[in-house]
Amino acid sequence: MKKYLFSLAFLASGIAMGQNKMTPELLWSLQRVSGNTVSKDGKSLYFSSKKYDWKTEKSKTYSFKINLATGKKSKFNGADGKTIVQQSASVWYAIDDQFIYKSEDNGTSWSNVRAIIKDADNYSISPNGKYLAYSKEVLVVPTNGKDIYKDLDKTTAQVYTDLNYRHWDKWSDGKFNHVFIEPMKGGAAKDIMKDEPFDSPQKPFGGAEDFAWAPNSDGLVYVCKKKYGKEYAQSTNTDLYYYNLNNGSTQNWTEGMNGYDMSPTFSPDGKYIAWLSMKTDGCESDKNDIVVLDVAKNQKLNFTANWDETVGSFKWDKNSRDIYFTAPWKGTEQLFSVSIFDNLMVKMLPHVRQITDGKFDITGIVGQSNDDELIVSRTDWNHATELFAVNTDDGKMGALTHENDATYESIKMSKVSSRMIKTSDGKKMFAWVIYPPNFDPKKKYPTLLYCQGGPQSALSQFYSFRWNFQLMAAQGYIVIAPNRRGMPGWGVEWNAAISKDWGGQPMRDYLAAIDDISKESYVDKNRLGCVGASYGGYSVYMLAGMHEGRFKTFIAHDGLFDLKSWYGTTEELWFANWDIGGNYWSKPQPKSYEQFNPSNFIDKWNTPIMIVQGGIDFRVPVEQGLEAFQAAQLKGIKSKLLYLPNENHWVMNPQNGLAWQREFYKWLDETLK
Repeated sequence: MKKYLFSLAFLASGIAMGQNKMTPELLWSLQRVSGNTVSKDGKSLYFSSKKYDWKTEKSKTYSFKINLATGKKSKFNGADGKTIVQQSASVWYAIDDQFIYKSEDNGTSWSNVRAIIKDADNYSISPNGKYLAYSKEVLVVPTNGKDIYKDLDKTTAQVYTDLNYRHWDKWSDGKFNHVFIEPMKGGAAKDIMKDEPFDSPQKPFGGAEDFAWAPNSDGLVYVCKKKYGKEYAQSTNTDLYYYNLNNGSTQNWTEGMNGYDMSPTFSPDGKYIAWLSMKTDGCESDKNDIVVLDVAKNQKLNFTANWDETVGSFKWDKNSRDIYFTAPWKGTEQLFSVSIFDNLMVKMLPHVRQITDGKFDITGIVGQSNDDELIVSRTDWNHATELFAVNTDDGKMGALTHENDATYESIKMSKVSSRMIKTSDGKKMFAWVIYPPNFDPKKKYPTLLYCQGGPQSALSQFYSFRWNFQLMAAQGYIVIAPNRRGMPGWGVEWNAAISKDWGGQPMRDYLAAIDDISKESYVDKNRLGCVGASYGGYSVYMLAGMHEGRFKTFIAHDGLFDLKSWYGTTEELWFANWDIGGNYWSKPQPKSYEQFNPSNFIDKWNTPIMIVQGGIDFRVPVEQGLEAFQAAQLKGIKSKLLYLPNENHWVMNPQNGLAWQREFYKWLDETLK
C-alpha cells in the first residue's frame, strides 16, 4: 500500500495551492469517475471517466485500465465502443447497438456471439454460457387509446381504472418489465413472468441487479413486487423468486418477509445467496439488513439483525466467507464486513467489523484485487468520485485514480469541520460546517442552513453536482448541515424518529443548529439563509412559518407545500401512508395535516423565498411549487419561481443544472449579501 500514501495525504488534506475558486461551470467540467470491474487475477482495475460539454449537453466516456502493481494507467481500447455487461471467471461479455461479444483475454480481443434483442436491456449470460437472460417491456394492460382502439392510431387518450397510473416521471402505458430467457445460440424466448402485470426489474430505478443466475445455471432469481394497482402503490413488499429452468416452476424464496427484499447475489462458491432486506411493509426507510440463505439446507439468517445501523450496498469476498458492505456512519459512509463461517448452522449472529473511518464517503465497492485489498469509490465535500485501494485488515487507503487532480490544484479548498449541538430535547446532534476558502475568523460571513431531503437519507460526505457545498462555500457562504432526526448513521431509533413527526422535533433540530452556529463571532446573524430540496424543501416551507425572524431568505426545490393536495397526487403512497400517517379523510385525521402542513402557516410568511419546481416530478408534483409561489406572490412577499418543465425530482440536463446554479446564487446575492 505504500505506493498510494502520498496521493492519499494530498486528497485528505483539503488544501490546494491554486488561487481560483469553484464555479458552476468548473463544477460541470469535472470528470465523473466510475469503477467498472477488477480482473479475476486481481492485477488490473478497469474504470470509466465521463465528461460533459455543457454547451452542447453531450458527454464523452473514456475507458481506462490501471495496473494495480505499478499504478500505471492506460487507455482501454479493447472494448471499442462496447458496454461491458458481465465478467464471469476468465470470460467477459459486452454489447453495442447490434451484437453481443465475448472476450477470453480481459477485453483485448472480442468475438461476435450473437445479435442483440430489439428493445431489450439488462443482459445477463448464464455461468455456463448457454443461456441469455434479459429484460424487456411487455404490453399487459392496454392503457393508451391507440392500443385499446386499433382504428384510432392518432389518439392521445389514456384510460386508467386503478392507481399507479404514473411513477417518478413517466405515465403508465400498460407495459411492464419482464425477464426473458433464451438459448445463447438462438431459439424461442421464454417470458418467465407469464404475462403478469408486475415488473422485474423494479420501476423506476431497478436494473441488472434485480436478477441473478444460480451458479449452476439451472435457474434465475429475480426481484418482483407481485402486486397491482392500489395494492402496489401502498406496499413495499418485494420478494425474491427463483425460476427453475429445468421444469419451468417458480418459487418464492422470501415468503413471509414483508418489506423490501432486493439485490440478490450468490456467493462465488454458489453455496449461499445474500440480499438486502427490510422488515416492515410500507416503510421504505426501514433498517436495511443483510440476509444470507444456505441454498442446499434452506436455512437463512439475518447477519446484521443486532447491528444498530442500516446497510447501503454489499459485495461477497472471493472466498465466500466474508461480506463487505457500505453503511452510513456518524455523518459519513464507511466500509464494514461480516464473516459467514458456520454462523448459519448454529444461528449465531456474526460480529460487524468497521474497516474504514474518516471525513469521506465510501460510495461503492468495485471489486477485490487480492485477499486483503478492495477497490472502492470515494468522495468528500472537496473531491468528486475517485477510486481507492483499501487494505481490509487495517483500513489504510490509497488513491488509484487522479482524474480531477489538475482542477483541484488550480482552486482553493474549503475547510470542513464538525460540531455537536444540544437539541431542544437535550440530545446531542452532529453537524458539518463548511467554510469559505481563505476563511478568516475575524470577518463576518453570511451563513446557510442546509436542509437534507429523504427524509431518511444520510447527510454524509457526498459530492453533488447540484447541492454542492464546496461551490456554496466558494461563493463566500458558511454552510451548516446538521444530522437532524431521521438520518441514518446514528442508530435505528434516531433514524426512525422523523416518521409522523415531520414538522415537529426535526424542525426544532434545524433551529438548534442555526442558533448554535450563530453564536460564533464570524457568523453574520443578519444574513442567514435556509435552503433545501424534497423533504428539505418541505423544511424550508415549514421553517418559513416558524423561524421568528432568524432567516433573511429561503430557497425550496421540489418541496411539499400542502400535504392534502400532495397526498392526492403523489404516486408512491406507501411513503405518504407511513411517514404522514395515512390519508386526510380518516377519522381521526392524522395530526400531520393540521400540525405539520406548511400551507397552514402561510399567514406567518414574511421573508423572501425562491421556489424551484420540476415539471415532470410525480413524487412531489408541480402543483406544490406553484401553490407556494402563488401564495407568496399574493402576500406581497419578494419571491421567484424557477420552473424546469423537463426535469423530474432532480435536475439531469447540464444547461438546466447551470441555470439552476446561476439563479440560486443570483437570488442569494439579491437577498443575503
